[in-house]
Amino acid sequence: MEKKLRKNFKLILGMKNSVNFRMGWLLLGSILFALVFNSCKSTQQSADYKDLSYLYNPTKSPINPLYNIINQSDESSVLSIRFATSDLFFSEANPQGVSTAMVMVNIKLFDMKARKNIVDTATLNLAIVKDNSKLDYIYDVPLKVEKGNEYVVEVKILDRLRLITAQAFVQFNTLSVSNRYNFKVNTHFEKHQLFTPLLRIDEYVNLMYTRGHIDSLYISFYKPFHEVPDPPSMLLPEKILDYEPRQIVALPYSDTLPMMFPKEGIYLCSIDRNIKDGFTFLNLGPSYPKFTTPEVMIEPLVYLTSQDEMTALLTAPKPKAALDDFWIKCGGNVDKSRELIRIFYTRVMYSNYYFTSYKDGWRSERGMIYIIYGPPDKVYKTADGESWGYKKPNVRSKWGSRFTVTDSYLFFNFKKRDNIFSNNDFYLSRSESLVTFWDRAIANWRKGIVFRVDNPKDL
Repeated sequence: MEKKLRKNFKLILGMKNSVNFRMGWLLLGSILFALVFNSCKSTQQSADYKDLSYLYNPTKSPINPLYNIINQSDESSVLSIRFATSDLFFSEANPQGVSTAMVMVNIKLFDMKARKNIVDTATLNLAIVKDNSKLDYIYDVPLKVEKGNEYVVEVKILDRLRLITAQAFVQFNTLSVSNRYNFKVNTHFEKHQLFTPLLRIDEYVNLMYTRGHIDSLYISFYKPFHEVPDPPSMLLPEKILDYEPRQIVALPYSDTLPMMFPKEGIYLCSIDRNIKDGFTFLNLGPSYPKFTTPEVMIEPLVYLTSQDEMTALLTAPKPKAALDDFWIKCGGNVDKSRELIRIFYTRVMYSNYYFTSYKDGWRSERGMIYIIYGPPDKVYKTADGESWGYKKPNVRSKWGSRFTVTDSYLFFNFKKRDNIFSNNDFYLSRSESLVTFWDRAIANWRKGIVFRVDNPKDL
């Protein structure tokens, strides 16, 4: 009996040793696997909360409100926010069963002269009931200001149903009672507030001066600005509007006076003939910001063509045939050419949407970069400019048994320019040391390849 117990004890002890041995190997194997896995793992980049690239990429944010600032007095301004119906998500999942969008808006007003101190705040909790007769929803937010200051309004929007956020920065000033921030524009017949200086065909508007009584309104007409910027690799200053108005017309002022500007060009509305400041209306053509005719579609090809090629396209007796032939030569076949056309002119259209100032958005230096390189991967904004980053191929480095993958970017820096016609005028800061890959980008487009900086093999 005793021998049998000893035998069973040895058997149990052997089983325990076997289990401990296996567990030891399993633990050692797990440690070795973790070491090998970590040695091949790239370093993770932390979230970049300062990146505002979604502002220029319609695929990154479905919420794209329009903003307007109007100075009502020396102490008060009003921020107007316009939500298009397409910006909002309506749901009937609420106790009332009514189609409603739930939106929260947080607003901070920064005084740019006082070390960017926050001088006013506001919060809106909006329950927007859907109205099928409306195309948009406008909300006004009063702001406390002081005379002679420059401000930036930070707007953060949260769609509480989709949990989607959007952010915007709106600059304005109270430096003058005659500048653009002292005017409000409504459509003449519907009395809808306008958030853009772009006018449609045969559109009548009312221009209202908010800072007191005036007797006359002076309208200065400037011919359209049709220059295009030079490639970023060339160290040349940007072409600007430096000519005088062709005509100045004085009108008796009335806030109900119907005005219509049928001729293509730039119209500066001032409260005094000797003041070059005020509100600007733009007539940039019947289809702007879209492109609906071959003649108009040919113009942005200036970025892809030589001077002789561009002249031939502009003077072609059959513009549509010339345009089709250009893209067929680039794409090599009809299907690829259609895809190139879709991408190119979508970028042109969004350039007009984002970068219009006193000229077409595609004619601006930001528009040129946007069309050729695409929406930037990074956007950083300051009070006096913005920087765009395009991702380069990843750089892989090794230190011991550990590999590290780091991101690098090609940056274009744009500076804001004071302009009597627009607060959306930026110019490219050019540098001899900046490698832009411009020639390669143009060559790729001509070979039917949509250029990307981070695609070294042109796939």
